[in-house]
Amino acid sequence: MLEIKKDFNLKNYNTFGITVFADFFVEIQSISDFLALFKNRIFQTKSHFILGGGSNLLLTQNVNALVIHNKIKGINIEKEDDNHVYIKSGAGEIWHDFVLYCVENQYAGIENMSLIPGTVGAAPIQNIGAYGVELKDTFWQLEAISLKDGEIKIFNRDECKFGYRESVFKNEEKGKYFITSVTFRMNKTPNLNISYGAISDTLKKYNIEKPSIKNISDAVIEIRKSKLPDPAKLGNSGSFFKNPEVENEIATKLKAQFPTLPVYNFTETTSKLAAGWLIEQCGWKGKIVGNTGSHKDQALVLVNYGNATGKEIWDLAIKIQKSVFEKFNVLIQPEVNVI
Repeated sequence: MLEIKKDFNLKNYNTFGITVFADFFVEIQSISDFLALFKNRIFQTKSHFILGGGSNLLLTQNVNALVIHNKIKGINIEKEDDNHVYIKSGAGEIWHDFVLYCVENQYAGIENMSLIPGTVGAAPIQNIGAYGVELKDTFWQLEAISLKDGEIKIFNRDECKFGYRESVFKNEEKGKYFITSVTFRMNKTPNLNISYGAISDTLKKYNIEKPSIKNISDAVIEIRKSKLPDPAKLGNSGSFFKNPEVENEIATKLKAQFPTLPVYNFTETTSKLAAGWLIEQCGWKGKIVGNTGSHKDQALVLVNYGNATGKEIWDLAIKIQKSVFEKFNVLIQPEVNVI
């Protein structure tokens, strides 16, 4: 039977460790749980807030809603052919656990996204990515339930409208669906992406000339641990800002003015700039402001040093955004969802 809790503290349900309260809170462990909730008076009368791992979230105020925590588990092989295996994962599975499952079973395609915090169900919303790989590269379809009428709908890749840290679920369908599962089309034959220098450098350090997908995963885990603080020890949500996309002409001018600026080709007409580098050049790396600050090893990561409020962290983010714009005339946008 569902237990709906009142005035629930969300401190342990967001990786920033911010203390805010939800009017109501419930955990969903199956589709039948959700369908039962759909008939509940609280569900029908309150607004809804879907919560996964809370790793891409900054809570600046109490949540005047019914918070629905997705805990649907299970990983199953749906079908396979000569080249691919189709794996369906419950939306409440921890993303990194799913990556390790694929790596251990030699299913290739997401090893570069090892150790990204959050859940499988939240991954398509953000179109998560790391080290040259994005979720959309292996995504097949997802199943979701409409919060409006309780109908189950299947979204294919095109319908998700994936972009750089974007999807239909962050735009026109925002807050309208409860994702129950995600199916991936994984590769039986690896097509390894070691284009990022940090990965190739790590492999060289261990004299690995013909890497396996586990070698790639292990390298990414080592890199992320060396650069990013553990949210269990220091509250954060990973990269706070997206790498800004600019026209190639602008990127060329900035590179001429600032030769050490990392620039990455994005499309035929645009490039991505390294947001962390831009922030560091403005003097924020390692700077502490009250209970928050920019991390000493990675300027892109904003942290909670113990008792920060969401508003404190957001105020810092705005100051950083403003200083980057003033110095480079480039606007960096938050990657996290700010509530």
